[in-house]
Amino acid sequence: MNNVLITGITGMVGSHLADLILKETNWNIYGFCRWNDSLENLEHLSDEINSQKRIKLLYGDINDYSSIISAIENSKPNYIFHLAAQSYPQTSFIAPIETLQTNVIGTANLLEALRNSQYKKSIIHICSSSEVFGRVPKENLPINEECAFHPASPYAISKAGTDLLGRYYAEAYDMCILTTRMFTHTGPRRGDVFSESSFAKQIAMIEFGLQEPEIYVGNLESLRTYADVRDAVKAYYMLVTKNPLAGAYYNIGGSYTCKVGDMLNYLISQSTVSGINIVIDKHRLRPIDADLQIPNVSKFKQHTGWEPEYTFEQTMIDLLNYWRDKLKTGKKVLNR
Repeated sequence: MNNVLITGITGMVGSHLADLILKETNWNIYGFCRWNDSLENLEHLSDEINSQKRIKLLYGDINDYSSIISAIENSKPNYIFHLAAQSYPQTSFIAPIETLQTNVIGTANLLEALRNSQYKKSIIHICSSSEVFGRVPKENLPINEECAFHPASPYAISKAGTDLLGRYYAEAYDMCILTTRMFTHTGPRRGDVFSESSFAKQIAMIEFGLQEPEIYVGNLESLRTYADVRDAVKAYYMLVTKNPLAGAYYNIGGSYTCKVGDMLNYLISQSTVSGINIVIDKHRLRPIDADLQIPNVSKFKQHTGWEPEYTFEQTMIDLLNYWRDKLKTGKKVLNR
């Protein structure tokens, strides 16, 4: 029986990945997280976590080398999904040092600990980001894997470091490391600091009378290609199980491209409230924006046979219902 170590298991992607592995495999799951992380995304797995039959939480921090060593020794992993990160680009403008420390040095900590362990030969997924490509000229669309990096935020710079570290360790130390640049992916459990989840949350708050019929937004002109988080974790699973190639790197993303404003208009069209106004909030604008995020994912599809299953419309409806369900319970939420 295989063991899998997931760093960042409490996040949207980590929790959905745990769901998929529990459903599709008999693997044992070890989730690496900080002791004070919110476990809200894992509440539906409380029985499994409490019984420790299939899933066990290991507490530590990606910035603490000794806790990583302990997690590796306890999990004895055949597979590692490295999802832990400071993942919000906007925050990286305010906290660039913490972002670089967590995403670059944290990744180096993990890879160095694995390199010096008896689990060096495990299959390792390093989660980079489409943000590494940053400001891409229109003539280079759709973005393929060989597109030059032009990161447009400290977060993107940190993920460029993450990306390069993964490929370096694969080549230098004969480790089976695979790197992905996932483009925009969303759905239930998406953090409210990200645009589409913030919009869905605000709409739900308006419907419940918790906010005036105004939605606060940033840049609505950026182009994004949207994927569902449930398709994303399926891609990650296929990445490590479909003939994994050491050192390989892939773009992964959905098939529906539109402006952020078009995505917002679709969400508003699904609201039970009419006459919702849109208000530009300068605090939601980035100093520099990666505004053309359209992927070429043919390399990954050809290697694995992966195809997204969720439509843009279904993803957005599920995201909106996720926030509606939260508010139905009377849960108090911040207006942001």
